[in-house]
Amino acid sequence: MIPWEKIDRASVPGQGEKITLLKRGNEFSIRTRETELMNSRAHGSEDALAELTLSRMNQKENIKILIGGLGMGYTLAAALEQSGPDACIVVSELVPDVVKWNRKYLGHLAGMPLLDSRVSVEEKDVAAIIRRQSSVWNAILLDVDNGPAGLTRKSNNQLYGRSGLKAAFLALRPGGILSVWSAAEDEIFTQRLTRCGFKTRTVTVRARKSGKGGRHTIWMAEKPDSKPI
Repeated sequence: MIPWEKIDRASVPGQGEKITLLKRGNEFSIRTRETELMNSRAHGSEDALAELTLSRMNQKENIKILIGGLGMGYTLAAALEQSGPDACIVVSELVPDVVKWNRKYLGHLAGMPLLDSRVSVEEKDVAAIIRRQSSVWNAILLDVDNGPAGLTRKSNNQLYGRSGLKAAFLALRPGGILSVWSAAEDEIFTQRLTRCGFKTRTVTVRARKSGKGGRHTIWMAEKPDSKPI
């Protein structure tokens, strides 16, 4: 078997955790010391995060999408494929090196989505962008850490906690959708979304497009057209 080659290593701001970019043949992996966060051979659920969300959106023109977590660019690429020419997609990525890795090593995997004129990148915490304005986003897609458990950054718990979800509710336009990727199910998180005013649907998807691989969870939480909470 071809051994893994370490390409680069980066620190997660504010946490001290290290993440490593590895390559083996044509396969890439991003890992913490103990956990694989993403792999270029298993991105079906990252694609589904965007595909399922945009397929449920009533508005198709002049949409504004916020993606929390660049990863290897697969969610962004799927969002671009499902969006029209007038879409505006903002990617929030906390780790500057992940953006650098996409531009230098990973971009070809998802079709160079960062080069699309509809895309802009902000190297900051997605929670800060969510809290910046009200009623601005048609969709917020979160693939931050490994889901609501906040694996690499304890502050991610604030993003997925009640205050973070209420901020996301306010940041969405009426009828907008908050979608969250997770490596595992979390019934408490489902209940929390409902208590924050969302109409919530949970979908289980496979890690690979072929329908194989691990099972991942996607929450699609819609903000009703009625008054905000």
